[in-house]
This record gives sequence, structure tokens and C-alpha cells, in this order.
Amino acid sequence: MQKFIEIVNIIVSKILIVLMAVIVLDVTWQVITRFILRNPSSYTEELAGFLLIWIGLLGASHALYTKAHLGIDVLTYKLTGVRQRIVEGVIYALVFLFALFVMVIGGYKLVALTLRLNQISPGLKIPMGYVYTVLPASGLLMMLYAAGFMFRALKGAGDHEPAHHVSVVE
Repeated sequence: MQKFIEIVNIIVSKILIVLMAVIVLDVTWQVITRFILRNPSSYTEELAGFLLIWIGLLGASHALYTKAHLGIDVLTYKLTGVRQRIVEGVIYALVFLFALFVMVIGGYKLVALTLRLNQISPGLKIPMGYVYTVLPASGLLMMLYAAGFMFRALKGAGDHEPAHHVSVVE
């Protein structure tokens, strides 16, 4: 399962790189058309907002995998052995449940509602439900990552810490 999670995270990382490149190009074009050509592009601001939503939510799931989320780990840092694994397991179980109920189920309802109401974005003329699909998708990613961490913590597997893990205690 760990190998599958690593492959999924590599794909998410590549998608984030592409989205970041697109938003840089989009905002650059927006600046050029507004201040140099004096004829602002009609879609760039809306596209930048949608890209920001996707980057933020996919980035949050990637941050969960790399343990780069801002958090206070004083309790788990001070604990050792079985107690530390149990607390970590409970924390990741709570993350899993939050992602399931809020992001996946709530996100699915939001996507279904906006598609059913046929809400169209004013600038790009695309259904808003497509923009919001990132919410349940990121929720599924967070559930996958949290499940992997939870099972490893409770199983007592070797403490594999991703390269970006930073502790406030260190």
C-alpha cells in the first residue's frame, strides 16, 4: 500500500507543478494585458481564482503526506513507543473522518448541487461543479494518506518520516 501511496503522491506533485506554472503564466498575461496593452483579458482573473482553489486543496493533501501542515506536535514528540503510536493513530483517524465527512461527502453534495443547478462561471463559461471537483478529490487523497499513516502508526512500523517533516519542538 505504501508504494501505491508514493506513486499517487508523485502524480499529485506533478499536477501541482503544472498548475503552478499555469497560474504564473495566467497572472503574467493578466498583468501584460492590463498594464502594457491597456486592454485587460476577460478570463485571467477568474482562471487565477480557480487555479488557486485547486492548488490550495491539492496542496493541502500533499502537505498532509509530507507532514508539512502547520501543527503542534509537542504531545506526540514527547511520547514514545506504544503511546506515541496510539496518539498518532487517533490523530490520523480524526483527519480521515474529517476528510470523509466534510471534504468527500460534503464536496460531492456541492458538486452535484452546482451541476444540477447548472451554475456557469461568468468569464470562462464552464460549469462550476467542475471547479469544485477538487474538494472531494482532495478529500480522497487525504483519506488515503491518513489511512496509510494511521495503519503504520498503529502497526508500529518503522518511523518513515517524509523529507519535509518539521517539528516545532526541534
